[in-house]
Amino acid sequence: MFKFKLFLNYSKEEKWLNEMAKKGFQLEKVTVGYHFHTSEPEDSHIRVDIRFFRIHADYVNYCMMFEDSGWKHIAGSQNTGVQYFKRLSDASDDDIFSDTESSAQRYIRSSRLWVYFALFVLFFMVVLISTGGVDFRAVIDPRLFYLTPGLWERTGAAFWRAFWFETPFALFRAFLLYFYPVTILAYLIAALKTRLLYRQEIEETAS
Repeated sequence: MFKFKLFLNYSKEEKWLNEMAKKGFQLEKVTVGYHFHTSEPEDSHIRVDIRFFRIHADYVNYCMMFEDSGWKHIAGSQNTGVQYFKRLSDASDDDIFSDTESSAQRYIRSSRLWVYFALFVLFFMVVLISTGGVDFRAVIDPRLFYLTPGLWERTGAAFWRAFWFETPFALFRAFLLYFYPVTILAYLIAALKTRLLYRQEIEETAS
């Protein structure tokens, strides 16, 4: 079974995954969404961390460290960043994190990741602008999305043939024009929200 969800709050994600396990759906892998396989319903304890590894041996040691503490790595990879662990038994360590600060730090790493995504998209937007792939003047004058020479001077059937032929391409150019700024803004909002989640977790523990 596949489900698409987007979580910024890891505590809510963990709660949802544990609820799915109670319904008989065990997490198998995570791509653009969550993949589950059916199993016997159970009370699972799943925790989420976010880590990136340049060296594969470091990633293997990371997973083994938690497995030695009784937590099995069930989803995630060296490059995906988000890692999922399941507690194997009541004899296992109570948590994969040693304290509140180490748990909250995953939101800092997540915030940095969203900023990297925003910078990555910004780079491509700058390339498009510099190469003339996107003309921001089209925001004011949508006719600039149409590149057929002399299109707006034509009349009658000649105009409509050219207009309808190029409209799909014009819509694609319009999509590109708005896609990049909106995506960058969404990533930056996610970065800000995860920073706030970090502060929230620290403050809740302190109180």
